[in-house]
Amino acid sequence: MRRVRLSSRLNVSSGDAVARKKKSAPVFGTVALVGIGLIGSSLARVMRREGLAERIVGCARTRRTRAKARELGLVDATFASARQAAKGADLIVICSPVSTYAAIGETIGPVLKSGAIVTDVGSVKRAVIDALAPHIPDGAHLVPGHPVAGTEHSGPEAGFAELFEGRWCILTPDDATDSSAVKRVTELWRRAGSRVEIMDASHHDLVLAVTSHLPHLIAYNIVGTAADLESVTESEVFKYSAGGFRDFTRIAASDPVMWRDVFLHNRDAVLEVLGRFNEDLSALQRAIRWGQGDSLEELFARTRAIRRGVIEAGQAEEPGAGGAKPKARARPAKKNRGNAAGKSSTARRSTSRSGR
Repeated sequence: MRRVRLSSRLNVSSGDAVARKKKSAPVFGTVALVGIGLIGSSLARVMRREGLAERIVGCARTRRTRAKARELGLVDATFASARQAAKGADLIVICSPVSTYAAIGETIGPVLKSGAIVTDVGSVKRAVIDALAPHIPDGAHLVPGHPVAGTEHSGPEAGFAELFEGRWCILTPDDATDSSAVKRVTELWRRAGSRVEIMDASHHDLVLAVTSHLPHLIAYNIVGTAADLESVTESEVFKYSAGGFRDFTRIAASDPVMWRDVFLHNRDAVLEVLGRFNEDLSALQRAIRWGQGDSLEELFARTRAIRRGVIEAGQAEEPGAGGAKPKARARPAKKNRGNAAGKSSTARRSTSRSGR
């Protein structure tokens, strides 16, 4: 096995608008969001705030989600059909579980106008290309994307414009993709606050299997193990949860459907990394059994250095002298009878940075 090297509601008051610098020209005319959950609603918020699109339309399965997106001022119009949302759009962003992509691609393909760009926010990329590419007509462009950001929350109410700030967005176009389409999608994410990297799709899947998918799998498993232990009661699990376990429960609270699809559609890379993890776990088990303290300390020192590297790369916060400061809980959004996009709220920053 080869080793892997790891190389709110929208708030723009009139006062805020005056304080902001003059917005640049929109990157796109009409943007269609297929899915208006955490990522889709956060993207809508930042597009509104930064003036990245002249018009935003959304597609969602449920009437409740469509109504909520309109109430929050996230979109100008909503549709129950991806085909309706995509018709005439300059950019189509698929923000739904990966298992829906093939059907969405088949639905929107016939109505994509010449020059239209299709992108997505999925956490796997090779499967996305396989699902969507056959349905993209000549003259339209596919630029797969993955904003590496998220929280354990979901739904249009969960989004906030700051979600992508300082986070990586990985684009995985193939060599034949129109360069101007890639540049426009890159510009969208840069103006949303992200750092953009172009990467081979298969390499993306392997890297994210290490940095995101395996940690989520471990979190789901360890929380499930704790819940199943007969010698420890559920109330004790709640009462005596230490910091590490609390972090696992936060990750394990992530959207079950989304993560089911991640593991099923990145099966090979996840199994490869999981096999290596099991080998290392067995070595750790032996070191504990035989009292090999030097081996344990060496491993812990190495992993501590990796944590410092993550902080230096700006992908985690530096804890204070007394430990990391607790995050402020998001306040429930107040009802607004006017334009919901014009009220302020505290940005929710207690994010699962491995996220999607």
